[in-house]
Amino acid sequence: MNLHSLKPAKGAVHKEKRLGRGEASGKGGTSTKGNKGHQSRNGYSSKKGHEGGQMPIQRRLPKRGFKSIDPVEYTIFNIGQLDHLVEKYGLQDFSVDNLYANGLVNKTAKVKLLGQGDLKAKVTVKVNAISEKAKQLVEKAGGSVELV
Repeated sequence: MNLHSLKPAKGAVHKEKRLGRGEASGKGGTSTKGNKGHQSRNGYSSKKGHEGGQMPIQRRLPKRGFKSIDPVEYTIFNIGQLDHLVEKYGLQDFSVDNLYANGLVNKTAKVKLLGQGDLKAKVTVKVNAISEKAKQLVEKAGGSVELV
C-alpha cells in the first residue's frame, strides 16, 4: 500500500446537493427553505433563547430571591491561620498591604477575618472587616484591631 493508492471507502464520498439550480434539480425554487418567514431569508440567524414564538423558558420560570447588583466579595482568613502566616512570612501586623506584598491576596482585595480556630501570637490586625468573635480572640491574645 502506498500513499497514492489510498481511497475513501465505497459510499463514503458523494456529490454535494446543489440548491437553487432550477426546478429540474428537485431543489429549485425555495431551495428547501420552505415558503416565506425569517428562516427562508438570506443571513438568518436565531437569537439566543428564541423558541420560535413559544414563550421562552427564561420568561416561563418564576424569578426568586435577590441578587445584588454590586456585591462586596471578601477574601476570608480564619483566626486559626494567623499563627501559621505570622510564623511563615514574619508578619508583625496582619494587614492587607502585607498580605499583598507576600502574594496572598490581590491588590484590590478586601480581607475579612473570621473567628474559627485559636490564636497565640500577639498581632496587630488591619483588615476591611472582622467578625465579633475574631475581634475578641485577637484582643484576648494581646493584639489590636483596626478597620481599614
